[in-house]
Amino acid sequence: MFNIVTKTCKLPDGREITIETGKMARQADGAVTLRMGNTMLLATVVSKTEPVEGADFMPLSVDYQEKFASTGKVPGGFLKREGKLSDYEVLISRLVDRALRPLFPDDFHAETQVMIYLISGDQNALPDALAAFAASAALSVSDIPWNGPISEVRVARVDGQFVINPTLEQKERADIDLMVGASIDNILMVEGEMKEVSEDEMLEALKTAHEAIKEQCRLQLELAQATGKTVKRTYQHEVNDENLKKELYDLLYPKVYEVARQQIKNKKERTAAFEKILEDYLAALPEDSAIDKELVKRYYHGIHKKAARDLVLNEGIRLDGRKTTEIRPIYTEVDLLPSTHGSALFTRGETQSLTTVTLGTKMDEQLIDGAMFSGSSKFILHYNFPGFSTGEVKPNRGPGRREVGHGNLAMRALKQVLPPDDENPYTIRVVSDILESNGSSSMATVCAGSLALMDAGVQIKGPVSGIAMGMISDAQTGKYAILSDILGDEDHLGDMDFKTTGTEKGLTACQMDLKVDGLTYEVLREALEQARIGRLHILNEMKKTLEAPRSDFKPHAPRASTLIFEKELIGALIGPGGKVVQDIQNTSGATVVIEEINNQGVVSVFATSKESMEAAMKRIKAIIAVPEIGQVYDGIVKSIMPFGAFVEFMPGKDGLLHISEIKWERLESMDGVLEVGEEIKVKLVDIDKKTGKFRLSRKVLLPRPSRKETA
Repeated sequence: MFNIVTKTCKLPDGREITIETGKMARQADGAVTLRMGNTMLLATVVSKTEPVEGADFMPLSVDYQEKFASTGKVPGGFLKREGKLSDYEVLISRLVDRALRPLFPDDFHAETQVMIYLISGDQNALPDALAAFAASAALSVSDIPWNGPISEVRVARVDGQFVINPTLEQKERADIDLMVGASIDNILMVEGEMKEVSEDEMLEALKTAHEAIKEQCRLQLELAQATGKTVKRTYQHEVNDENLKKELYDLLYPKVYEVARQQIKNKKERTAAFEKILEDYLAALPEDSAIDKELVKRYYHGIHKKAARDLVLNEGIRLDGRKTTEIRPIYTEVDLLPSTHGSALFTRGETQSLTTVTLGTKMDEQLIDGAMFSGSSKFILHYNFPGFSTGEVKPNRGPGRREVGHGNLAMRALKQVLPPDDENPYTIRVVSDILESNGSSSMATVCAGSLALMDAGVQIKGPVSGIAMGMISDAQTGKYAILSDILGDEDHLGDMDFKTTGTEKGLTACQMDLKVDGLTYEVLREALEQARIGRLHILNEMKKTLEAPRSDFKPHAPRASTLIFEKELIGALIGPGGKVVQDIQNTSGATVVIEEINNQGVVSVFATSKESMEAAMKRIKAIIAVPEIGQVYDGIVKSIMPFGAFVEFMPGKDGLLHISEIKWERLESMDGVLEVGEEIKVKLVDIDKKTGKFRLSRKVLLPRPSRKETA
């Protein structure tokens, strides 16, 4: 019934990864199950036989989804079923897409869908590092045209040693955490975060990852050979006219090259100048011309791309006239939105981000409900990309995959410099609204986010800046040019989009996508060094506006304070049915959150004024304070006995004030000495070690009468 083929490879530490095909999802064009430890993925791929009509792109979709049953969980929410992909699943889908997409043939336009399911989960074998491996294997055992295989691994540096596909515990201790996608020959994709490390350390991590990937690619070649899927389907998705292509090149290339040489800085004006060349050509065609206008547009795009690239390689001139290492003019401003907790405007050329910071309470934390991960997050970064930022009209719907990906990169860059959780009681939300876009709005978000955090008074380790690098190369001549701070056009026309972020001390995050084969580590090292210089230049420009975090929060920002106390007192602070904590909140106006963490009670207080904070803290401290021998307390007489009085000196804590400790004078009885409800000051003089009973004294706080002299 089944024709099962299984192949196994090992990671450097001896752990095994097994790929199997022929058992599940046999009607897909390609399907595999991948297993590492108790983690199992099912990856499928299906491609239509006919192209999308009129398409000049690769209509590829990649979806990664985690089944809650894979870890024995029931989904949250009302429907109790898997639905729209979470941001976490979208990010993994993007990682896989970015590694697969460059290796499809340029002329292949059939709609293709890759689906990856997590069907069994294990935190000792994180699935995000295995998803691209599974997807590539599914393509390898299909007849879909594709120039793979590829694979992805996570490389982390833990205690000074590089680990491939670390466990969750190892990942959380790492100072380098990178996802790397590559073929046997070339690195294709990099994304990750670092704790202010050097460029050389990052390169070492990439080399370590690539060696592991090569082994996984060889396994897929063996798998394809064993299944007989080495011959791919034939297709004809494009109609070409080589004579027309040459005619257009001879006629239009000189005109396009000349427009490119004009170094038009304004994006709209430059675009209009290039479009006019095509419009004039099409307008000059006879009405009865048989020339395919769609084919003309496709060939013109190639001419435009070649002219812009040749200009850089031959003359060192970029479309806007800058040198290859030159950064566009930068303008920064902070505190421009008076009612926000922090705000910044960052403008670099024609790219602009307006970013705000909001400080929230413990109750504002983002709840995470996933198959692999559940919990909460205290740091949230949202990135918005409206149509007007590029002069376009588009529906204002929810964030797409691009917005999720760009926001995640900026979040990774900034979270490395945030104060640790035990020093930061706030939930921090950063929102970047892109107001203009012409290249690297995600890096503008990093810069604006860093300034806004400092403007809000968040005590970050140091400001973070980011830069997007590009590259144009010619395999035939060996010429190449590395471009700093790329334009949107240079991103589309170039061979590399490489974003790095960092402080003065080192890198905090990176993202790289390559569209060309054969990028050597020497060229990559050169690009990283050029990026470091550009990043520091941007950082210095930012410092002219705000060099360090403000010493205090804005007057209208919430104040926060945290106290740790004995967990046995949690009940007393909450009170019956929450009566005590609710009364504290109602009378003080503060928000009080009570938790048990690490076998201790933790109370977080958030208030909008100093008076509110002090009122709440006074009440709380009175309840959770531990009695200390020698301390003086304001007490209330609760009951009177012949031998003394019981005084409540702390909420819920009564002590005996013996008749002999009330006054220095000897008292024969308690009649008329004290009254129930009377407020008196007492000192805690002893705590019985066996019974825990408290002994109080009032007389020690009174002046001692002088002794009468005897004759």
